[in-house]
Amino acid sequence: MKRKTFVRGLALPLLAAGGLFAAGTGLVYAQAPVELQFYYPVAVGGPIAKTIDGFAAGFMKENPGVKVSPIYAGTYQETIVKALTAHKSGTPPVTSVLLSTDMFTLIDEEAIVPFDDFVKTAEDKAWLGGFYKAFMMNSQTGGKTWGIPFQRSTVVMYWNKELFKEAGLDPNKPPATWAELKDAATKLTRKDASGKVTQWGVQIPSSGFPYWLFQTLTTPNDAILANEAGTAVKFDDPKVIEALQYWVDLGKAGIHPPGVVEWGTTPKDFFEKKAAIIYTTTGNLTNIKANAKFDFGVGMIPGNKRKGSPTGGGNFYIFKKSTPAQQDAAFKFVKWITQPERAAQWSMDTGYVAVSPAAYETDTLRKYGRDFPAALVARDQLPVSVAEFSTHDNQRVTKALNDGLQAALTGSKTPAQAMQDAQREADRILRASK
Repeated sequence: MKRKTFVRGLALPLLAAGGLFAAGTGLVYAQAPVELQFYYPVAVGGPIAKTIDGFAAGFMKENPGVKVSPIYAGTYQETIVKALTAHKSGTPPVTSVLLSTDMFTLIDEEAIVPFDDFVKTAEDKAWLGGFYKAFMMNSQTGGKTWGIPFQRSTVVMYWNKELFKEAGLDPNKPPATWAELKDAATKLTRKDASGKVTQWGVQIPSSGFPYWLFQTLTTPNDAILANEAGTAVKFDDPKVIEALQYWVDLGKAGIHPPGVVEWGTTPKDFFEKKAAIIYTTTGNLTNIKANAKFDFGVGMIPGNKRKGSPTGGGNFYIFKKSTPAQQDAAFKFVKWITQPERAAQWSMDTGYVAVSPAAYETDTLRKYGRDFPAALVARDQLPVSVAEFSTHDNQRVTKALNDGLQAALTGSKTPAQAMQDAQREADRILRASK
């Protein structure tokens, strides 16, 4: 840290000297803009890239000395691979939105710097302390802030009110417990004359982010998958196995699609009335609002022993191998884009949760919430939300869990065997990473 401070302190006099020298020669000195390469993942539906481009243009208008270049790098998984590859080659992005769960991996790779290094003023400190605590669970460790919440979410439940009416269910009373969910899904499942299911009662995706959707079952069953330090997991906890058994049993009952359910097609299945109830990110809210040609509801995840859902989504990170000037510009950009009015606009444009209580106090988001109460569900779920699953060597540990989930859902292993095997593999990986 001392070395970085020294280098950063040296940079200003040198720049000043450069300016004086240029002036002394009679030449017009024009400082080149600071290049801010910005990796951004697009993982859900909706015109998100357009919104990000608009923010970049707005920032550059107010800060003509900085050039922000958003690079749309694919899914979250593809983006972190590209970011770490670029880091290892010495040409990383200056900043990137990556999963909050990537924090331990990025720290272990020595790829990022903590935001605390840039927080200097009382205003900076107030900004850093203004985010929802639930989102900071996946943003801070070891007394430092490594990520800033931006594209953040919780998983919520969407239901088709028209299909509820047709099934004799109250369209304004969604299932609130596991038992109610199973009962409603049974009544909502439809078959054709040949016995083929044409409308599933409930659909929980198990590709893309299976570990995350699994937390919509483990959390209500009062089970936590990993410790806060990211050094140990509890896949073989009886409460975890019970949660997986419930998911498997929905399929066995013929009210949930069998096998692996695609993340990307789940909203489309909802639009097309192939699924009456779905679990997906609040980040799909704007997408569903634009494409569902029927009245729908948005509600909290049904509980069992308790209520709750995992937080999710992406944080801003600042990369270590960028220059001090680039890092300072990145900090300024991240602080600018997460201001209440912009966070409010982001939430309205995308469906993601605005990351600070102050954003919900803005006139724009207050009015939007009054007109469209569904937009507030994910926020209201935050007090019972838990941190998204994350560990050291996160990708390998998560793969062990995902493989176990898919083995159980496809019927190749029992839930107990799948989770016990996943536990052994995760223990082996985490021992090696210490």
